[in-house]
Amino acid sequence: MLTGEVRNKIYKIWTDIWAGGISNPLTVIEQLTYLMFIRSLDEKELENESFEALSGEAMPKIFPQDEQGQNMRWSKFKTKDSRVIYEIVGTKVFPFIKEMNGANTTAFSRYMQDAMFLVPTPQVLQKMITGLDELYEHDIKDLDMQGDLYEYMLGKLASAGQNGQFRTPKHIRDMMVRLLAPTPNDKICDPACGTAGFLVSSSEYIRENFEAEMTSEQWEHFAGEMFSGFDTDRTMLRLSAMNMMLHSINQPHIDYVDSVSKQNSIASAYDIVLANPPFTGTVDAESINDNLKTVCDTKKTELLFVALFLRILRKGGRCACIVPDGVLFGSTKAHKSLRKELVENHQLQAVISMPSGVFKPYAGVSTAVLIFTKTGAGGTDKVWFYDMKADGFSLDDKRSPVEANDIPDILARFHNLEGEVDRKPTEASFLVDKAAIEANEYDLSINKYKEVVYEKVEYDKPELIISRLDGLNLDISAKMEELRGLLGE
Repeated sequence: MLTGEVRNKIYKIWTDIWAGGISNPLTVIEQLTYLMFIRSLDEKELENESFEALSGEAMPKIFPQDEQGQNMRWSKFKTKDSRVIYEIVGTKVFPFIKEMNGANTTAFSRYMQDAMFLVPTPQVLQKMITGLDELYEHDIKDLDMQGDLYEYMLGKLASAGQNGQFRTPKHIRDMMVRLLAPTPNDKICDPACGTAGFLVSSSEYIRENFEAEMTSEQWEHFAGEMFSGFDTDRTMLRLSAMNMMLHSINQPHIDYVDSVSKQNSIASAYDIVLANPPFTGTVDAESINDNLKTVCDTKKTELLFVALFLRILRKGGRCACIVPDGVLFGSTKAHKSLRKELVENHQLQAVISMPSGVFKPYAGVSTAVLIFTKTGAGGTDKVWFYDMKADGFSLDDKRSPVEANDIPDILARFHNLEGEVDRKPTEASFLVDKAAIEANEYDLSINKYKEVVYEKVEYDKPELIISRLDGLNLDISAKMEELRGLLGE
């Protein structure tokens, strides 16, 4: 957990960069990411050198061994004059890391080819290096904290709301992960991964619950093929790869894939899908994969992605995804077809309606979390609905922490569905029979099934209210006369 002091230091780095002329938060994050990567390479080289000195065993080298190569190391250039640092980083180090695309490099280095060094002046670069070094040397003790630091910086993308690339709030991601409760043997995918938030939350859950008992094979699985993320934005892929690397996952399957297109033919591959796919977007009809059209013939991305989740899950695989409310009650043929597919051919387990302020300040759209298991043979008997009213933060643009929070209750009730059997549809959560959903044309909006209890309010008779008003008018007249008398009128 980051302390207030660390957050203040990060804020200082950001303000220095803004003052230097970089105002786009995404560019700020990118440039900081490159510097963090450059520093991590030197850290790795120092570890290798230390091991080599102790064991006598020759270790592979990252940097060239000549003077020019050694000058590219963070520990060598960080104390030099700002103009010298700028020259080394801009003309030596940056070209070097862009060409580190070998088989033994990290996932991050694969997305460096089109990276651009955009720090405007030597002074700004020196402040960034000094600020980061201060954090690493004095405040960040371990890899967990590096991950927390990076997540905190990525959070500034959300508050800025640039480029439509909005992140799912961490507490919502964590809730969805805990609802599915992945295990160390699962393969987990987010086909619209953004900054890989869902994959990071999954890795944190696995470590929190299984770290002490995981086998060496499971750790190997954890560091690589357990996590897959796809996106069509190479900047996001770079941020994803760095985010995963800072959470001890050096070789995740982070790839440039247009998930709903014909380019993507992945099927029956994953045990867990966690995603918040793009809403309200449309795609070129020609590029949409035909097997998604067989589930719902549409160009709406929010529907196509749910159809994709069904395809890429293996049988028995589970999904928790965020969808806009329109998916739950939309009346088009595609909407109804997709909902019928979930209810009739797979096991739809839960619909958690979230308050519309969850994605503020950058979007006020109403959303829900769908939880389902791919069976290919039905299995939906009853669907659990929950009407979330609070998520621990105010639902206005400020999103300040508040006491009201339904998330612990959601987790407790979902993992004890036997205890939900007798709940009435007037309560926060309840079960709905599949037959009732079918009778409502597979409408999944909670308002269709929730009963509202109206409280009877007794008012006085009109004659009594009029009599009171007459009395008030007489009193006002008397006071006015008294006031006129005081004024001598």
